[in-house]
Amino acid sequence: MFNPLHNDLTTTINSVLEDRTQLIEIIKNPASPEAKAVLNLANQVRLMMVGNDVHLRGLIEISNYCRNNCLYCGIRRDNSSLTRYRMTVAEIVATAQTGAGLGFKTIVLQSGEDPFYSAKMLAEAIEEITALGLVVTLSLGERHPNDYELWYQAGARRYLMRHETANPVLYQKLHPGQSLEHRIQLLKILKEIGYQVGSGFMVGLPQQTPEDLISDLELLKELDADMVGIGPFIPHPKTPLGVNSQGDLALTLLMVALARLTLPEALIPATTALGSIHPQGRELALQAGANVVMPNLTPVKYRSDYELYPNKICTNESATHCHGCITTKIYQLGRTVATDFGHNQKWLRRQNHA
Repeated sequence: MFNPLHNDLTTTINSVLEDRTQLIEIIKNPASPEAKAVLNLANQVRLMMVGNDVHLRGLIEISNYCRNNCLYCGIRRDNSSLTRYRMTVAEIVATAQTGAGLGFKTIVLQSGEDPFYSAKMLAEAIEEITALGLVVTLSLGERHPNDYELWYQAGARRYLMRHETANPVLYQKLHPGQSLEHRIQLLKILKEIGYQVGSGFMVGLPQQTPEDLISDLELLKELDADMVGIGPFIPHPKTPLGVNSQGDLALTLLMVALARLTLPEALIPATTALGSIHPQGRELALQAGANVVMPNLTPVKYRSDYELYPNKICTNESATHCHGCITTKIYQLGRTVATDFGHNQKWLRRQNHA
């Protein structure tokens, strides 16, 4: 089994993750010396397991229509104040071409759960984007497994679908008409099809407990997630949770670090949401175990309308500017921008043994 971590480091990681009482105390006190030690440990594990490279993924937000009514989300079905848009297949491919010209190796197609796009329409877009020599990641929510199969056959190789909270009661409150059990089932189906599968969660949700956050880590471990997205809860004024408090920066960074310890080879983004609550949020995440950044490629005319949460960064900047800005920040941290496709190494080993 591949494991370059030396025994002392493995023992230290296990001591952090397996002592539940201690872990709860660390989560309750994310600015404590113990929590800072976890961040440093995660950065050490990141360097040893996935190196100094930061993988850039070009994000295209193809539609802000959504059939769901999640209590925290700005593009929820009942937000009538939002200007809705859908990109055509031609627009999606042209935007991906822009990304290829900037040097991106991966394109992420993200949207609300929008049934307007048939599986065949998106398969066409995937085929055209992969023909450009790019890897396609999808983040399109819950679809029929046949759709996932078709998109994999068309060339998509990664699928992101965060579970948001591993507490099934809280999940159902936040996601009317949906269930955590169904989402987990779909994540497992995606893995069986052959995708690199990403999940993750929000930090600071109303009624969320330290025990819930530990359950989030345990679910990621159970799923053996290839990618892990973690961001703070940011209240949107046009949602039922708009009056609640924002998720804490220090706690979110701690959970990024704990995710790195839980899944040492995972691809972990420094999320845009972190950059939206703190000017150096993404840089701090990269120093806490993250190794992916997703600059925005969405055409500027649509970008401000993909408002999952308010005060989102980079909504008025060109794709070229976003790419140059984050690249500079990565180099300033002493890190390098990856030039490969940035697949999860564990997934590659699975492919080689298939």
